[in-house]
Amino acid sequence: MEFIAALFGVISVWYSRKNDILVFPTGIISVLLYVFICYEYKLYADAGLNVYYFIMSVIGWVNWTRKKSETFVFPISRCDIKEWIYGLSVFILVLIALILILTHFTDSTTIVADSVVSSSAATAMWWMARRKLESWYAWTVSNIVAIPLFFYKELYFTVGQYIVFLVLAIWGFYTWRSMIKNDKEIGTL
Repeated sequence: MEFIAALFGVISVWYSRKNDILVFPTGIISVLLYVFICYEYKLYADAGLNVYYFIMSVIGWVNWTRKKSETFVFPISRCDIKEWIYGLSVFILVLIALILILTHFTDSTTIVADSVVSSSAATAMWWMARRKLESWYAWTVSNIVAIPLFFYKELYFTVGQYIVFLVLAIWGFYTWRSMIKNDKEIGTL
C-alpha cells in the first residue's frame, strides 16, 4: 500500500509541475492511502494533513477548471503581500496547534518534525490550489523535513517519494516561474 501511495504521489506532483489538472485525481488516490499509513505509524499530523489534502484537492480541481471568457480564474501568479501574510499566518497557527495537540493528546514520538511537515504542506496546498508560485517554496520546506522524518519511521518508499518530491518542487518552481515570465500556461484540462 505504501508503494502505491508513493507512486501516485510522485505522479501527482509530476502533473502539478506541468500545470496539468491530472494532479488532483492522482493525488487523491495517494492521499487517501496515506491517511491510513500515517495513522498506523503514529504520524497523526500527517494523517490529518492527508485529509486536508483530499479536501484541498477537490477545491483545487474545481478552481483549476474554472474559466471566465476562456481565461483561467486562477492563472499561475505570485503571492501579493496579503497572500504572503495569510500563508505565513496559516503556517504558524497550524504549527502551534499541531504541536499542542500532538503533545497533549497523542503518543506521537515525532511531534515537532510531524508538525513542521504538516504546517508547511498545509500552506503549500492552499497556495497550490490557487496556482501561486510560492507554493513551491513551502513544498520544498515540507519535503526537506519529511525525508528524515519518514526515514526515522522506516517508511522507505515514502522517503524515496519525498526525495523525488524535493526534486520536482525545485523543478516545478522554475517551470512555473518560466510560465509567468512567458505569460503563458502549459497544461491539460
